[in-house]
Amino acid sequence: MRLGDAFIEAGLITKYQLKHSLAMQKETKFRLGRQLTELEYVSKNELGSFLSEEFGVEYFDLLSIKNIPPEIIERMPFDKADEYKVVPFAIDEEGKLHIAISDPSDITIMDDISFVLGETPVVFLSDETDIQDMINKYYGDKLSNLEDMVDEFGIEIESLEDGDGQDDDLAKAADTRPVVKFLNLFLKRGIQDEASDLHFEIYEDNFRVRYRVDGVLYELESPPRQLASAIIARIKIMAGLNIAETRLPQDGRIELMLEGRSIDLRVSIIPTKFGESAVLRILDKSVVSLDLNNLRLSNAEIVIFQRIIKKPSGIVLVTGPTGSGKTTTLYACLNDVNKEDVKIITNEDPVEYNIDGLVQVPINAEQGLTFAASLRSALRQDPDIILIGEIRDFETAEIAIESALTGHLVFSTLHTNDAPSSVTRLADLGIKNFLISATLEAIIAQRLVRTICVDCKVPYTPRNEDLLKLNIDPDTLDSKVTFFKGEGCDKCRNTSYRGRVALYEILEIDQTIRELILQDASVQELQKAATTAGMKSLREVGVQKIFDGLTTIDEVIHATVTLD
Repeated sequence: MRLGDAFIEAGLITKYQLKHSLAMQKETKFRLGRQLTELEYVSKNELGSFLSEEFGVEYFDLLSIKNIPPEIIERMPFDKADEYKVVPFAIDEEGKLHIAISDPSDITIMDDISFVLGETPVVFLSDETDIQDMINKYYGDKLSNLEDMVDEFGIEIESLEDGDGQDDDLAKAADTRPVVKFLNLFLKRGIQDEASDLHFEIYEDNFRVRYRVDGVLYELESPPRQLASAIIARIKIMAGLNIAETRLPQDGRIELMLEGRSIDLRVSIIPTKFGESAVLRILDKSVVSLDLNNLRLSNAEIVIFQRIIKKPSGIVLVTGPTGSGKTTTLYACLNDVNKEDVKIITNEDPVEYNIDGLVQVPINAEQGLTFAASLRSALRQDPDIILIGEIRDFETAEIAIESALTGHLVFSTLHTNDAPSSVTRLADLGIKNFLISATLEAIIAQRLVRTICVDCKVPYTPRNEDLLKLNIDPDTLDSKVTFFKGEGCDKCRNTSYRGRVALYEILEIDQTIRELILQDASVQELQKAATTAGMKSLREVGVQKIFDGLTTIDEVIHATVTLD
């Protein structure tokens, strides 16, 4: 009997839940058991108990262990622990090593582990995510010890030619052990720390690697300068780019599997004075929620979002700077309306996440497939809803307007500071006020602020001057309000923050706003009318997040400072 059928027969899941889990597996590449727990169809303990009985292996909860002694961890080499997702956690009275593994059914893995250890260990079944957390915790130094890797590959690194101009030599260098190992190391670090981007920057005397976590750049250990050209070349080869072209920017994409997860990397290469610089945008669907219910909206915001996305036609804009989460918000909206009787076509540059049920068109301007050209063709495909990745010129804006006027609901993004400014931005692109008034249904401006780490979160009393920066009067402040901050811990890399939450400024276009648009009203007039109608500014929403204990005064000031 297949494992999924066994779950159904045991009464753990329904046929629908199995079907949904198998569909999700195509995207996440998780094992079925982990996929079921990720979707919360079964708990970790329920899954553990079932698999324990199925395989005849005792289930062990790794989270019950507070500390694993170094001498036990050292019995299992890091490369095997990482490859097979196995972690040693105890030694019994007879001196036998106890190990936790997520898949005890694979005989070849067990044979290899026994060979490496020089003994047959006592095997326990544990949750895969718990095992990975333990590997990250106890083998963390192995993931970041570049010094050991430099020592290991010293001779090979010295023999690599840096930028000798020979494409064949560069391709060979890109395939050498040190280059492969170093790049894999940085990719692993970035993905495990949930970074959004990896930056590889070449300077005259050094090769700098940084990654962005929760919107902030952190510098990683620098690999040897001699590896710079070869590492960039390897990135280009993996992305299917031309390693011989070093004078022009190039964009590409890498798909890879890491720790059972399907990862998409968007690659951007630009030429610089001392070589090429590469930025890899990490798209890991397993850590990004594309569900409207998981955007941490307030009850009032959920009601407004549901009202907006169920409009029969019109334009809905999401605005904000690069990296403010616009794409995630749009996908969450589309996911919510992605039904059997709704045809949705997206036009994106590039397509960031593959979603079943959406017809997704990647823009390719070099081949003539611009947003405008793609939109014209999309309208002939009889869609109900259209997503335009970005309105950036008159032609695209004009077709978006035409689409809305002919009965389509159009979602798109725009780069403006706040919601009311989007009206004047469309006018600046050349769209007539009467067309903006007739088609615009809502504008959602957003920012991301870091959330306080729950593991080191403590209450504190803020300074009066900090409160006044957010127009909070210390004398009239409710005594029941508690302010929090993070003290810094291992879980948040001593930053005091872990994760981010969005601030939403939602402007619904009512009749008053439409008339003001027709009258060519200023941004200030639109802002005043929207506030009177109940719109909360980004700063006001941020203050509420502070009162809710989610973020800090500093974060809200930083995210909304340009809006006053």
